[in-house]
Amino acid sequence: MLDKTILVVDDEQDLLVMTRSIFEGAGYTQIETASSAEGALRLISKKMPDMVILDVMMPDMDGFELLQEIRAVSSVPVLMLTARGEAEDKFAGFELGADDYIVKPFLPKELLLRVQAILKRAYPEKNRIITLENSMIDLDQAEVIKNGQHIPLTAKEYCIFQKLADNAGHIVTIGLLCQSVCGEIWQGYETTLMTHIRHIREKIEKNPSEPVSLLTVKGLGYKLVVRGADK
Repeated sequence: MLDKTILVVDDEQDLLVMTRSIFEGAGYTQIETASSAEGALRLISKKMPDMVILDVMMPDMDGFELLQEIRAVSSVPVLMLTARGEAEDKFAGFELGADDYIVKPFLPKELLLRVQAILKRAYPEKNRIITLENSMIDLDQAEVIKNGQHIPLTAKEYCIFQKLADNAGHIVTIGLLCQSVCGEIWQGYETTLMTHIRHIREKIEKNPSEPVSLLTVKGLGYKLVVRGADK
């Protein structure tokens, strides 16, 4: 899901910068922004994003009108992001085809969770089996399959592994992994993370002391290598 293109439309430049930072900090790699409805329509005409986060109050065309323009050509998921929290506005957004509605000011964690939920509904993953060198991970069942055995992942191991799997082949920083378990306040969790990583390696690796699937990138974090991918 982290490679989905998300278009954020808002006439407040500071909010665009902040929102981009929130998503990129969470590992999203394809964030586009527009400061007007006209700019958004230009981007959409070139390539439809996978999701749109849309402000209601804009000077050239309000978000409801822009939503109508989008719905005329696409069913791409749309999250309305606005300072207007009245029930009538929410109803109007939903009636025009909005998928969700969040009111400013918002918590970064809430925005990420709302977007994640929408993306999962709109783009269900077809294959939740991750194949590694010496094992497979069934994300739906939260278990490792190795040598014919089914080994359950704990809740925290699952959170860590899912973050690694979402970024397979790429470095995931220690901070992002800690955040996936603890949320925004994760400082001090680094030592515990190392313990979880050791336990995950014991479950997925043939020789946990010489890992080939869950690699340490010294000073940065960890990288998950799926079978057949470049290290």
